[in-house]
Amino acid sequence: MGCSGCSMNTDGDRPEMLGTYDWLKDLPDTAHLSDIVEVRFKGTHKEFYKNEDGLQLKIGEQVVVATTPGHDVGTISLVGRLAEKQFERKIRKPERYQWNKVYRKATSADKEKFETAKGREYAVMVRSRQIANELGLEMKIGDVEFRGDNAKAIFYYIAEGRVDFRELIRRYAREFHIKVEMKQIGARQEAGRVGGIGSCGRELCCSSWRTDFDSVTSDAAHQQGLSPNAEKMAGKCGKLKCCLMYELDTYLEAQEDFPNELLTLETEKGLARHFKTEILNKKIWYTIHEAYGTKPIVLDLEDVKKIIQLNKRGKKPPIEKYLAIEEKVENEMSVGSVNPDLMDESKNKKRRKKKFSKRPHQNRRKNANTKS
Repeated sequence: MGCSGCSMNTDGDRPEMLGTYDWLKDLPDTAHLSDIVEVRFKGTHKEFYKNEDGLQLKIGEQVVVATTPGHDVGTISLVGRLAEKQFERKIRKPERYQWNKVYRKATSADKEKFETAKGREYAVMVRSRQIANELGLEMKIGDVEFRGDNAKAIFYYIAEGRVDFRELIRRYAREFHIKVEMKQIGARQEAGRVGGIGSCGRELCCSSWRTDFDSVTSDAAHQQGLSPNAEKMAGKCGKLKCCLMYELDTYLEAQEDFPNELLTLETEKGLARHFKTEILNKKIWYTIHEAYGTKPIVLDLEDVKKIIQLNKRGKKPPIEKYLAIEEKVENEMSVGSVNPDLMDESKNKKRRKKKFSKRPHQNRRKNANTKS
């Protein structure tokens, strides 16, 4: 769940992650041009509401909004024209969207009741897991989110198959005295709610800034020439890492310069077979067993294209002229100069010490022989 003193805390609101940059903040206020407001709640939960009463709302203020039934407390994340544009971008069928209204700005009593409801979440989550185990259900309660009126809670759970939780809901309602809503989430959503550190050493993208999850396929790793090792490709959630998609477009664009198939090249030294490819550096590794054995050789993409054209005309070019000469990079960092005479003197001193150290042992052996 994270401690309260670090950035890994995911217990409450996360404005750095769920906030939307206001591109219109330097322009005049547009809140009066649209009655649509965007409100964020715990985790990655956001919804749109209507400001029917014309309240003077600002980003970051807590408001009381209508739900069916009851009410909830959330934080304003967007107002005005930007909220309207966000609604058009996210809601695919706006004519079917069920609108609720903003009741009022949250008072001290509303905030106190909301904090009381949030304080119950962890204890209820622990107990709800125990009840699920008692009923023998193959599911895991990942998180619990109480509504602002302390009358309803959403239980987020993970399950591989279908779960009959009718008896579970009745047990929850009797023990916690609330209305229960069960919501299934995936492994990626759970990782985003719990948080953690990735293999890169940084906070997980899903818990720090990423709010939507695109499908990731193994073909994305293949297109980038990455290792097919499943352990390296999997994230903390056990699924393929979301970051595999970040540079995919760059790799696909760079691959347009490559031939459709890196055919086996014919050279004077023999057949050059494809070994591996560096897409961004535009370099290709080949092996010629007849001449170099298993040692690979590196060719530039332009040189490979030239050899392919020559092969189509029935020519076998010499491979040597296409091989790049590796220049040894010397360390140019100046660390001062050393007098060679001093180095010779130090070596001579070490030799003298060795000679002197051997003499006493030799004298002892001579003395021992004379006594005997």
